[in-house]
Amino acid sequence: MFSIAELREAADYVHEYVPPTPTINWPLLDRATGLSLYVKHENHTRLGAFKIRGGLTFCRYLKSSFDTVVGIISATRGNHGQSLAHAARLAGISATIIVPHGNSAEKNAAMRAWGAEVIEHGDDFQDAAEYAARQAVAKNLVMVPPFHPELVRGVASYGLELFDAVKNLDRIYVPVGMGSGICSLITVRDALGLDTEIIGVVATGADAVLQSFRAGHVIETAVAKTFADGVACRCPDPAAFQIILKGASDIVAVSDEQIRDAMCLYFSSCHTLAEGAGAASLAAAIADRDRNIGKKIAVILTGANIDRADYARVLNGDLP
Repeated sequence: MFSIAELREAADYVHEYVPPTPTINWPLLDRATGLSLYVKHENHTRLGAFKIRGGLTFCRYLKSSFDTVVGIISATRGNHGQSLAHAARLAGISATIIVPHGNSAEKNAAMRAWGAEVIEHGDDFQDAAEYAARQAVAKNLVMVPPFHPELVRGVASYGLELFDAVKNLDRIYVPVGMGSGICSLITVRDALGLDTEIIGVVATGADAVLQSFRAGHVIETAVAKTFADGVACRCPDPAAFQIILKGASDIVAVSDEQIRDAMCLYFSSCHTLAEGAGAASLAAAIADRDRNIGKKIAVILTGANIDRADYARVLNGDLP
């Protein structure tokens, strides 16, 4: 999708606002899992998730491509919306974010704090996205999709950081929602000419990407049922799916219970906070332990944005 020069230029721009996040090999985590794991801590960005990177490059693209932008609108379960609210504020344009009813109260509050107008509509992300598209036309706003080349170009900065920090990675596990995270890794790996396997991770209750990957074409599911809202996708983006289909080695699914246990393990072994989607990659690496023993494995901890009450239940051994 991009040359290495284009990716590094975008990374330089992102790093004006987002310092590189650490990649850490935690001894207690290795001891607990019996694996050699490198955690890419995207939960350490100022917005608590990797999405901040893509919002910056997308809003830069808008400002350079159009004479006038009235405002942007998008749908989200939280981290994408925070990214756009933050980037739009820096760019001096308005942001309207549509979320489904029952969305994370704390993520909604964070988006509003960054200056976005947050509107609740529909039962899930798909409902919110369809409503956002209609509002974009009605109000002459730029509809920001969950997947776009300029989002990938910015998000790819975390992949560059990871591959620069750790050489000769055998395999990377990354959560998959609408695709910017995994597609950015595939783009960076291919631009660098590496052969690292990239494994996408979904939840068993939200496995549209897994079903699509196995079938070789996009499949939409009726529901996406998981507390890990960052992977609660019931219809893959077609453009993202084509990149995943060609560039991912596998897509695997983990249960909400496995995700919960991985969140607890992150806390006890690393004293680090992971939201559900952020811990899905660790859960998958552990589930794949037999094929990962003796390999150099990276897991992408994509975010830390989980409501306090939900996290308390997780640490208590319950599901939110």
